Formats: sequence, C-alpha cells, structure tokens
Amino acid sequence: MQNFIRHRRLRRNETLRSMVRENHLRVEDLIYPLFVADGEGIKREVPSMPGVYQYSLDRLDEELEEILALGIPAVILFGIPQHKDEWGSEAYKEEGIVQRALRYIKKKAPGLILIADNCLCEYTTHGHCGIVLDGEVLNDPTLELLTKAAIAQAEAGADIIAPSNMMDGFVAAIRQGLDEAGFHHIPIMSYAIKYASAFYGPFREAAHSAPAFGDRKSYQMDPANIREAMREAASDVAEGADFLMVKPAMAYMDVIKAVRDRYALPIVTYNVSGEYAMIKAAALNGWIDEEKVVLELLTGLKRAGSDLVITYHAKDAARWLKEGR
Repeated sequence: MQNFIRHRRLRRNETLRSMVRENHLRVEDLIYPLFVADGEGIKREVPSMPGVYQYSLDRLDEELEEILALGIPAVILFGIPQHKDEWGSEAYKEEGIVQRALRYIKKKAPGLILIADNCLCEYTTHGHCGIVLDGEVLNDPTLELLTKAAIAQAEAGADIIAPSNMMDGFVAAIRQGLDEAGFHHIPIMSYAIKYASAFYGPFREAAHSAPAFGDRKSYQMDPANIREAMREAASDVAEGADFLMVKPAMAYMDVIKAVRDRYALPIVTYNVSGEYAMIKAAALNGWIDEEKVVLELLTGLKRAGSDLVITYHAKDAARWLKEGR
C-alpha cells in the first residue's frame, strides 16, 4: 500500500481538469488601451509594441469594430495631442483629443465602457504628471488641473475616470470635483499603487510622454516597497475610490495578492507595455508560444486577485478565448 496521495487523479483528462479549475479568465475581464492622436489618416504602429497602433479619429472605426466583435467590454483612452504646454491644457480642454474621442466613441459604440486615463504627462512639454516649478513637481496646484480634466472627460462621455498621476489627494480632489459638477454616478478607478517602473518604456514611446528631465520617483512608488503600497491603497479607499489598481502587474503579483486580501473593492491590474513588448519580442523570435504564455500570464493575474486586467494582449486573448483554445 502506498503512503502517498494521488493528486494526478484530478488531472487525468481535460474535462476533469476543467471541472476542478479554480480560476477562469474571461473576455469580460479584459480592458484594452487605445491611443488616440490628433490629426487625420493616422494608423501608426508603435515600434516597440508590435500590433499596437495610434489612431486618429477618422481611422478609429476599424479598431472599434474589432474590439466590439471580440466582445471586449471596455477601453482605456490615452491622448496624443498636437500641442503641448507647461500646464497640459489639452488634457482639460473641451476639444482635447481624448474628449473628442470620448464623444466620438460614445456615439459609435454606446455600449462600450469608456475609461479616461487622467494625467498630464502626455500633454506637458516637460513630460511630468503635474505642474513643474524650479524642477519640482507641485502636488496641490496639480490637483486643480486634474479635477478640471476629470470633469471635461465626464462631460464628454467617460464612464469611468482613471487617475494615474500619483499626486497625493487626487482621488479626494477628483471625487469632490465630479460630485460638484453633477457626476456623482461616475466611478473613479484609481491607479492607487503605481510603481516607478522600468517596464513603462514602450508606453512612453507610444504616448510621447517621457519626462524631459529627471524621473518620476518623487511621486511614483519605489519598487522595493509593499507596506507603502498598503498606505497608498488605504488613502484612496478613504478618499472614495471605486476601483484599486496595481501597476505594473507581472513583477508585482505579491502586491496584487496583498491588496486583494485587504480590500473588497474591485482590483484592476495593468499588464504594462514593457511586459507586452518582452512577450511579443520573444514570440516573434520563435522562443515562446505566445498564446500559451499570454493566457497563462493573464490567468496568473486572476489567481493573484485581479478582477480586471488592462492589457495590450486583450484582442489576441479575447480571440483565443472565444475560439476555446
């Protein structure tokens, strides 16, 4: 008689394995990032992110049709303006690129959930996420502009505001601004825990948002810290966040798990550009099976505690899931 347990009984065939599977990845879990650019006739691939494009509004329909056909429920919008200034004014103008995109998509695809990234870095000449004075990113004056941007985004049709700037008090300021403007019903998807990560490189190429000097370590988090992450999440919960986000995802599954264990709010993770680029590059070189690696990664994020995943793989993953592969 053996004195060991036969775990393999439950893995004998695919049907049995699927019956006892603990975590499931669904198309409804996925959020796709969209880069919308000022101009006309633009469909421009991001060199470091094969398969990811910047679109002008007159070329956006082909992307929307694919997203809708795949059943992806939500997109998050990032703007690429023609004009930048020190105050990021295109972020909160009524005719800013994201506001125009929100109105356009809402009309074309009213059922698609539109999430507006709320930050200044794509719109400022210095590339930082707030107002800069004497080389310092100012916290409180920046909150006023972020709030203006959130209200402009809500007025244009955003279903969710997603502040990514990491200024202290951004959730409280935006919540108050939205409420006073009559947008009590618009939730805030807070980038509550955003690390100063090297995995953001390709995004900065895509969004033209690399800082002109210094780095973002005075406002984004030190990758070595997790207790600090809990403090960041706690303040955002207290200020009225409706979702909590952890960014990046792959190297921070312990943080996702810790946030999941402590908070009941929906947890969103951002599978960022550098993570996408690494997998794409390896797949294009034939070093990995892209489909299996992507689905394993996204399932791992679900297992760690993610309810929703923002990912550049969303269209491919949705296609594979719909095909039952």
